[in-house]
Amino acid sequence: MPSGRIIKALSGFYYVESEGEIFQCKGRGVFRKKKITPLVGDVVTFDISGKNEGYILEIHPRDNELIRPPIANINQAIIVCSAMKPVFSTVLLDRFLVLVESKGIKPVIFITKMDLVADEAKNSLISYQKDYERVGYKVEQFSVKDSSVLASLEQYFTNNITVIAGQSGVGKTSLLNAINPSLLLKTDEISDSLGRGKHTTRHVELISLCGGLVADTPGFSSLDFQDIEPEELAACFPEIRDRMENCKFRGCMHYKEPKCAIKQAVESGEIASYRYQHYLRFLEEIQSRKPRY
Repeated sequence: MPSGRIIKALSGFYYVESEGEIFQCKGRGVFRKKKITPLVGDVVTFDISGKNEGYILEIHPRDNELIRPPIANINQAIIVCSAMKPVFSTVLLDRFLVLVESKGIKPVIFITKMDLVADEAKNSLISYQKDYERVGYKVEQFSVKDSSVLASLEQYFTNNITVIAGQSGVGKTSLLNAINPSLLLKTDEISDSLGRGKHTTRHVELISLCGGLVADTPGFSSLDFQDIEPEELAACFPEIRDRMENCKFRGCMHYKEPKCAIKQAVESGEIASYRYQHYLRFLEEIQSRKPRY
């Protein structure tokens, strides 16, 4: 039986790419009975029932999966933030980073619309960039109007399966169109009243870009931490994760405990205080959520 990867899901059909061909497939009823939904990104075994048509028989084990957007087997997330319109937010960026880290997906940070900010604001963004690079993240600042920079960004897509994350209006689709104008992906203007863009992508699809695959998705429709337990949160902050074993007490939550290596690192400036404050904010949010039954 042939195997391939689901590159699009639309109206009950799954489009599977296999050896350069695309097959329109349906899922077997057994998936519904087991309450399993094939996802874009899944590697599947399928049975050919007609010309470029078939039935999905088996879903191979997943490396990871996201629920919103529904996609599997992603190895990289490019988190797109804008310098302006909407304004740059470290707390929103850290939300995306925690969600991506919790799934074991490698994050890269893109800060767009640098042409819209004054020099003083640029200096602030450069300072933030240094903070995140010190944590270990790759950070790129640019304007999509700068073709020379866009060419250098192509390396991030090569040989990767990438999901683009970021709030509406930051320029995710515009970025993909700028890198490859032949994509002709649909974009909308920013809403002046809301200060954010409108969702323009209606379904999840993997598209070829620079020798890799990138997910054009409706975006992360939820930024809560429903799948993260309180004791798991610290590991989603690399600078905390790297110092956890130096805490005096096992199971330290890095909040009120004495002789906490994390709090000491914040006091000495080794950990950015705003990142630690975000950790505490997210921890409180997770601890106060209602239990699920």
